[in-house]
Amino acid sequence: MDTLDLLLKMDVPEAPRKSVKIRRLSKLAGGDVVFELRGLTYNRAAEVTKQHPDDTNVHILLAGVISPDFKSSELAEKYSAATPAELVKKMLLPGEVEDISRQIEKLSGYRTEVTEEIEEIKKK
Repeated sequence: MDTLDLLLKMDVPEAPRKSVKIRRLSKLAGGDVVFELRGLTYNRAAEVTKQHPDDTNVHILLAGVISPDFKSSELAEKYSAATPAELVKKMLLPGEVEDISRQIEKLSGYRTEVTEEIEEIKKK
């Protein structure tokens, strides 16, 4: 079976997902604070990078976090944040924003070793 046949036979893959525990917030909250993440499509990742060149990590986080909902009016009110981006900046430390953003990038196929995702086939 050739590559085209294999690709046509398989289901269209969904974006990878993963859960991460935010240690500092978990300690402060007295329970596990878990963020649900998903990978971004190529177009979505390019759009975020283009639209927010100076604040890319925050907006990658906003695009890739499924839960909690950073558009929640209750969270915005609690943190006195006018926008989801402002909420992220008030809730999380800069290093946490970067770490979560990197996890989303990894789920999106970025920031991995080429050998992890792509294997070179040597001609015989």
